[in-house]
Amino acid sequence: MTQEYILNVLSQVEHPAISYSLIKLGIVTDVKLAGKTVSVVFAFPFPNIPVADLLINSISQPVQSLGLEFEYTIRVMTQEEKNRFLQLEAEAWKG
Repeated sequence: MTQEYILNVLSQVEHPAISYSLIKLGIVTDVKLAGKTVSVVFAFPFPNIPVADLLINSISQPVQSLGLEFEYTIRVMTQEEKNRFLQLEAEAWKG
C-alpha cells in the first residue's frame, strides 16, 4: 500500500452535490499514510456544515475497506481556499 495508491482511491470520491472530487474541491487535504493508518485533514468552507459527517464517511469507507485505520482532523478553509471552492461549486453544482 502506498500513499500514491491511497490518493488515487480517494480522488474518485465525489461530493454528493458537486460533480468534483473532494480532493479537487480542496475539502480533503494533507492525506498521509503512516504504517497502517491514513490521516486526512478536512477543510470545510464554513464551520459546522450539515454534510460534514457524510463527507467524512465517504472518505473513511474506502480507507477502511483497504484494511487501514482512518483518522482525521477538521479545519475551516482560508479565504483563498474558500473562494476557489465556491468557484468550483458554481461550475459543477448538480442542483
